[in-house]
Amino acid sequence: MDSIDREILYLLQEGLPLSSEPFALIAEKLGITPGEILSRLKLLREEGVIRRFGASLRPPKVGILANAMVAWKVPSGRVEAVGTALSRFPEVTHCYERRTVPGKWDYNLYTVVHGPNQETVRRLVARMAKKTGIKDFIILFSTKEFKRASAGRIT
Repeated sequence: MDSIDREILYLLQEGLPLSSEPFALIAEKLGITPGEILSRLKLLREEGVIRRFGASLRPPKVGILANAMVAWKVPSGRVEAVGTALSRFPEVTHCYERRTVPGKWDYNLYTVVHGPNQETVRRLVARMAKKTGIKDFIILFSTKEFKRASAGRIT
């Protein structure tokens, strides 16, 4: 990875320009061709420097106003199957297992779900519960976001 690769990654972290040819605008800033940018990105992905290239949305701007972590109490022998089933819901962005604290916190599987409002999220969670047969869960809605930021400038 050289200084041009670093500059490409930095500029992309700022977001693609809203243009029919966003790579042409970036290429012009760097004095290279759009094809070279794409070639370099492909190589950086193949080398494992970047995992993927995708969009990062600002949820409220696309109508996602309700975000919740749902904690599920799942029998240990069913965690893998239930986790797989829950992760298949398109509204689920995270699904993971954590240890319990016996007698204090018995929830062991967590999903993060998003929707346009709390009622929609509640209906979704009810469908998830019905699909998995897990009836013991708690919905924890977000009330305030403290941080949302990119990784920052690569040096």
